[in-house]
Amino acid sequence: MKIIGLTGGIGSGKTTVAKMFEELGVPIYNSDLEAKKLMHTSKTIRKKLVDLFGETAYQDGKLNRSYIAKSVFNDPKLLKRLNKIVHPVVRKHFVKWSETQNAPYVIQETALLFENDAQGLYDKVILVTAPMEVRIKRLLERDNATREEILARMNNQLEDSKKLPLADYVIENVNLEKTSAKVDEIHSRILDFY
Repeated sequence: MKIIGLTGGIGSGKTTVAKMFEELGVPIYNSDLEAKKLMHTSKTIRKKLVDLFGETAYQDGKLNRSYIAKSVFNDPKLLKRLNKIVHPVVRKHFVKWSETQNAPYVIQETALLFENDAQGLYDKVILVTAPMEVRIKRLLERDNATREEILARMNNQLEDSKKLPLADYVIENVNLEKTSAKVDEIHSRILDFY
């Protein structure tokens, strides 16, 4: 079984693209969702987050996401330390999950694939792109965040221009019909390749 990475900047539409692959029968592992679950359930992560952020990291036994988000998005070093705690546990969880799948390939949807220099972990990488203003508009509608907060999050990710040469496949996700056609094309190419 082959391992495909699916990545893209915040607001590019990774999850939309992942759902299109899922409709074609491809098992999808959503790293963001799984990371959130693991931050609640993993004792290892919990202890390290409390060590890093203090007791405020958890309130009433639950992860204090807004506190952590506010802490890291203006502090790239702290964000890096957070990622070093969470990403290895997510990676282990993904590997175990992928071993239980029965398909020609699986996709791991992950936002910071290139930022973490993780492209070597995948057989192929799909990059989802969209123009900056389209992404900002989507995030304003989806996240109830200010433009400044969105730009701060975007600044923690590599620009698409730096990701493009590293990707095996690129999907510009502006028109859903075109995106769907590109997903079908890439799906066929991956199946033919293997």
